[in-house]
This record gives sequence, structure tokens and C-alpha cells, in this order.
Amino acid sequence: MILIDTHTHLYSEEFESDRTQMMERALAVGVEHFFVPAIDSSYFNGMKQIQQQYPQNVHLMMGLHPCYVKPETFEQELAFVEQELAKGTYVAVGEIGVDMYWDKSTLKIQQQAFQTQIQWAKKLGLPINIHCRDAFDEVFEVLDQEKSDDLFGIFHCFTGDFNQAERALNLNMKLGIGGVATFKNGKIDQYLDQIPLEQIVLETDSPYLAPAPHRGKRNESSYVALVAQKLAAIYNLPVEEIAQQTTKNALNIFKL
Repeated sequence: MILIDTHTHLYSEEFESDRTQMMERALAVGVEHFFVPAIDSSYFNGMKQIQQQYPQNVHLMMGLHPCYVKPETFEQELAFVEQELAKGTYVAVGEIGVDMYWDKSTLKIQQQAFQTQIQWAKKLGLPINIHCRDAFDEVFEVLDQEKSDDLFGIFHCFTGDFNQAERALNLNMKLGIGGVATFKNGKIDQYLDQIPLEQIVLETDSPYLAPAPHRGKRNESSYVALVAQKLAAIYNLPVEEIAQQTTKNALNIFKL
């Protein structure tokens, strides 16, 4: 059984003490590919380092995370992203989007940075990886302006309702499903079986959002197997079929 974690922060400080063992646990349960989102330039060396250690398994995205879009630095951060993307070694532009949970005051520049990076992704033929927290309207406002055949990607950590899911799918996005699907109050498990499995990819967002029974503890990529098991229950399918289809979906998006 081959699994793919389409969103994992392997370079996080939380893995400082046992990163090698954490990677071994994931590989042991069948996770063959790890897609690693960027945050800002300060995490760049850590990202490169983990990719050099696991060149066959770890694939990097490049982008500026909305929480790091600050008035005094975002222009130089975007210049760094553009310069890196020009090297042609990245599999996606991400994670990018809008976050209204931490700082509403930067909404306008968050949307500006989001739109700019979407345009770069389209120009380069790359998928986008969307971060959206308390900001569906604000994210859709930008996506609607950029809607086109060359706009595609993943709505990471999707937590919206059924209508928002349909809207995301109509914009060429797959839904990134992780630990939230296992939470009692996660809600997405109530309608997920109405979404074709061809539109779903698996993720952990580790070290955040660990699935049950590890909720509240550190998440890690091996737990993507628990997400697959939950989807097997939701779709009433064998877990092998969930793994096979979501792996195929991820490989298609990232063009591996």
C-alpha cells in the first residue's frame, strides 16, 4: 500500500530530536512521497536539508505563507519566492492563501501576495497549495478573479461545508483531507462521501492537527495512514482502495 502525505512540515523544530525515526516510521507504513510547503525564507535551509537527505521521497513547494505576509517584509519575501521558483526545482507554489484567524489587519496585502503567487504558478504550469483559515470568502474572491484552465491545485486542510467544497472543486482544486476528518466536531466527515474520491488527497499538516486518537499531540507523516483508515470508513471502501486512488490523485497534481 503506497500512501502520500501531500502537506507536511518535515523541517519543523518539533522534529528536531527524532526526525530520522519519524521519517522511518512514515516510510514503514508505506508513505513514499512527502510534499513539503514553504513558510518564508527563514525555513529555506531546513527544507533543502531534508530534501537532500531523502531526495527520492521529499518534494518541495515554494511560496509565502499568509501568516508571514507582513507590511515591512512581504515584498522582499515575494522576491525571494520568485527567484527560487525561477530555478524550476519546485513541484508547487505553496502554501499560499489568506488567514483571518491571526491578523485581519493584513488582509489586503495577504490577498495581493496570494494573487501574485497564483499568477506565477499559472505561468510556470505549477499547482497551488492553498492555506485558508477563517477566510473562505476572501480566498474565493481571489480564486474567482484568477479562474482559468491553468489554475489548479489543492485546498489544503479543507474544513469548509459542502457548498464550499463544490465551489473549490469547480475551481480545479482537490481537497486536502487530514486529521480534521477524524475529529468528533470536524463536520467534514458528514458529507465527504458525497465528494468523488477522485477529488481527494491525503495530508497530515504535521506537526499540527494530529488525527484521533493522537489529537492534541504532535502530528507526524506516518499518521496519514490513520486518515486513510477514516476515509475507508466514510466511503465504505477497503483502505487499499483509498490509498490507491488518493495516491494517483496526488501524483497527477504534482506531475510526478
